[in-house]
Amino acid sequence: MSDPIVITIPHRLSKDEAISRLKNGLGSANLPFLTIEREEWTGDLLEFSLKAMGQHASGTAVVQDNAVQLTLVLPWLLQRFAELASGALTKRTKLLLEKK
Repeated sequence: MSDPIVITIPHRLSKDEAISRLKNGLGSANLPFLTIEREEWTGDLLEFSLKAMGQHASGTAVVQDNAVQLTLVLPWLLQRFAELASGALTKRTKLLLEKK
């Protein structure tokens, strides 16, 4: 395993609204190369596992008052594609957290 990738995504929602949107939207966050296999919430902490390009990875998301901090732990093969994966997760999370 390589060093974790940490991504901070700002939001302008209440903490409860951000959590609600993430809970409701993660199931539809699957992309052609990425599938969320498990998500487990404990308060404002999400622990998840995903599969990308045949490889398994895990991570956490901590919902804060004005941001979501994603931490991804990727196997060495996926580390090479980390920029692509983190970009896709960041984009999808931002869409869920945009004020509507």
